[in-house]
This record gives sequence, C-alpha cells and structure tokens, in this order.
Amino acid sequence: MAILPVRTFPDPCLKHPSRPVHTVAPEVRRLVENLVETMRSHPRCVGLAAPQVGRNVRVAVVDVTGHPNAQTAHGLLVLINPTILEMEGGLIGREGCLSIPDLTANVRRATRLQIEALGTDGQTWSRWVDGFEAIAVQHEVDHLDGKLFLDRVVNVRTDLFRR
Repeated sequence: MAILPVRTFPDPCLKHPSRPVHTVAPEVRRLVENLVETMRSHPRCVGLAAPQVGRNVRVAVVDVTGHPNAQTAHGLLVLINPTILEMEGGLIGREGCLSIPDLTANVRRATRLQIEALGTDGQTWSRWVDGFEAIAVQHEVDHLDGKLFLDRVVNVRTDLFRR
C-alpha cells in the first residue's frame, strides 16, 4: 500500500468525468487499498476518489466512522462504479475537500440516499446511507462525475469561505 499525492484545484484531472471500471482486477483492488491509506493519512478526511490521485476511473472510498458529525456509519464503503438510486431530504452544510485545501463552502445535499456499487469482490451491493455519511458519498460521487463542491455553491459571495 502507498500514500498517494492528492491533486489540487485547478488540476484538470479533477474536472473530467471518470471511466467505468469493467473488471475488478488486482490493479483496481490496489487502487482501493491506496485510496484508503491515503484517506486515513489525512486527519478528519472521510472520503477520497480516484480522480483526486490522478486516476480517471469510477472508484472512491468513504468512511465516516468516528467523525464528530457522523451519527450513523457503515464503516468503510468501497464505491466502484457507484450509482445514486434515490435521494431524500435536503440540508445546506459546510463542506471542505483535500483537493481544495484553502476553501470551504455551504452546499445543498440530500440527507438520505440509496447507493449501489461494486465492492472489491466484484459483487454489486446496495444500501441506504443517512446524514453525514450520505453527504460524504455524494461528495465523492461528484468527484467521479468531474464536479467539485465549488460547482454546487449557489452564491460565491455569501457561501464561500477561506479556511
């Protein structure tokens, strides 16, 4: 396993939609391991997507376990080719990102969603996630779609903040 360098805005790799994974091959499983190690090497980081480390594939990891904002957590979620099937609720909350280290912003997100993805075993799984975990999943899926939280800021004048 390795801790990978995290790309920062305006790196163009952060703005391109990622390619689907066709086979959960050993290199995909290694990428997942490296994403987990890289995520865990950054305090308070709860998710990381492949584009953030320069890989243009639909792979991300999320783990909100132990984060003060998480009331529920499913542990480590490996998201290979994730799809959000349903979304419920709405909340405006402050978000940050390793790839945009100097800014945070108020962003509207669903508070409950059903996600479907492949795991490292190549099997499809589906589950409902709530609250902070749902927000983290949406943030990482956005990365896979070539979107940043900055793209979701309604009013740059009132909703964007320097760290």
